Amino acid sequence: MKEKIMKNLKYILRISGIGYRGEGVGRIDGFTFFIPGALQGEKVIVKAVKVNKNFAFGKLLDVVEPSPERVNPPCAVYKRCGGCQLQHMSYSAQLNFKKNRVRECLERIGKFEVTESSGENSLKLYDTLGMKNPYRYRNKVQLPVGRDESGLKIGFYANRSHDIIDMDSCLIQDESADRVVKSIRKWIEKYNVPVYDEKTGRGIIRHIMIRKAFVTGEIMVVIVTSVSEIPHKAEFIEALIQNIPHIVSIIQNINDRRTNVILGDKSVTLWGKDSISDYIGKFRFNISPMSFFQVNPLQTKILYRKVLEYAHLTGNEIVFDAYCGTGTISLFLSQKAKKVYGIEIVESAVENAGVNARENGIHNVKFISGKSEEIIPKLAEEGIKADVMVVDPPRKGCDAALLRSAASMSPRTIVYVSCDPATLARDLGILSNLGYRPEKVQPVDMFPQTAHVETIVKLKRKDS
Repeated sequence: MKEKIMKNLKYILRISGIGYRGEGVGRIDGFTFFIPGALQGEKVIVKAVKVNKNFAFGKLLDVVEPSPERVNPPCAVYKRCGGCQLQHMSYSAQLNFKKNRVRECLERIGKFEVTESSGENSLKLYDTLGMKNPYRYRNKVQLPVGRDESGLKIGFYANRSHDIIDMDSCLIQDESADRVVKSIRKWIEKYNVPVYDEKTGRGIIRHIMIRKAFVTGEIMVVIVTSVSEIPHKAEFIEALIQNIPHIVSIIQNINDRRTNVILGDKSVTLWGKDSISDYIGKFRFNISPMSFFQVNPLQTKILYRKVLEYAHLTGNEIVFDAYCGTGTISLFLSQKAKKVYGIEIVESAVENAGVNARENGIHNVKFISGKSEEIIPKLAEEGIKADVMVVDPPRKGCDAALLRSAASMSPRTIVYVSCDPATLARDLGILSNLGYRPEKVQPVDMFPQTAHVETIVKLKRKDS
């Protein structure tokens, strides 16, 4: 007789796999448990905290038989904070987990046969490209500010909640961000500045955003407020200037809406410059509060070099870069392409892309605002067709119309950059039916200590 799983009861089970968020997966009489913090192969004691018809979520109480890949998380608030999911896993195991996550999606969703070696009809999956030091890699952090009965809280939200986990240091963000938070914390406490309560909509200070340029060293601090007037503003600016070396920009962003969106539409420069600048490879980029810029600059350079490698440009190709954002990949492609067309639906991003091209002296790139699935056919009608297509869509993947438009142009190569293995696998299946065969799959660890993985895929036209 099968054991009935009951909420709040304790169970002992063996972890047989890892879920896509990095949680351990185990079973009792075929009933599935998802257990954050548990590793494959471990024997654990768990408490059932949420029980559904066919599965349950368990809280890890004790590890009876630990995995050799288990490590002691260096962060003091790791078990409560929602910022990281994998600090209890050795870094080599993290890289392997991400490779297996990509493999599982390609096989289950895309129905591809994945191999470890190259072959005429095989899809080769490479080991995940990781970092030498998988900590302190983020050049941007956004921290909610709040207060409860225990006092002021500045930190990340707890997993699956809006409870702020107060912290003095975050091991995946640059150390300068810790100093900024410490300075702002003292200012709030000294002058009793009201912090925002999202339940009532009252209070002033909502979020702190810090951006650090890794090459130039420049630092931007953005204070997100619910009103335009900041009490003790002069003291706020002075505290940052005196305590934070290399700070060049202090900005107030005003968000007066009852929303979970962090930034509002209006930004005011309180001191210094409107933006900071940083480099990816030899290219210089201006970064404003609203700009999209990859948060891991070291791995971004590796990612973009791999895109350039897979594009295999000789200097004679027309390249389309769909979902081009602020043009970072487009500029990398311009080094070896005859002409690059960057297409992006967000007009402000297209404007930033144009500025980035001009400031880097790049003249063989043209940025176009609009939907890629609409712009590409128009370019084709004008006689402009891509030899190589690069797509870097958001997490939801590519619009099916874009994939059809891309395939109808018959580029010799498509390079797909993905931040979600599931939508990647789905889209590769569509492209396969449209005449393109994926050849190489390269995962890149852009976000160590988390379950996220970036992936680059090279596809070739089947008749080429």
